[in-house]
Amino acid sequence: MQYLIVIEKIKTGYSSYSPALSGCVATGKTREEVERRMREAIAFHIEGLRQENYAVPGPQSYSTYIDVAV
Repeated sequence: MQYLIVIEKIKTGYSSYSPALSGCVATGKTREEVERRMREAIAFHIEGLRQENYAVPGPQSYSTYIDVAV
């Protein structure tokens, strides 16, 4: 399953979250590291939902770029 993740540059590296999985976040010093950690965080998050018999939400978000005249 594919989940959208948002990666943002911060002072100490990168931060990431998934809009479909509330509270599922990760940080890393590089993009590669934050992506790897986010994969691990999503797997852990989903495992916890299943253990507690909660429904696992499917992907609900998408992203795109838009042009804005400035």
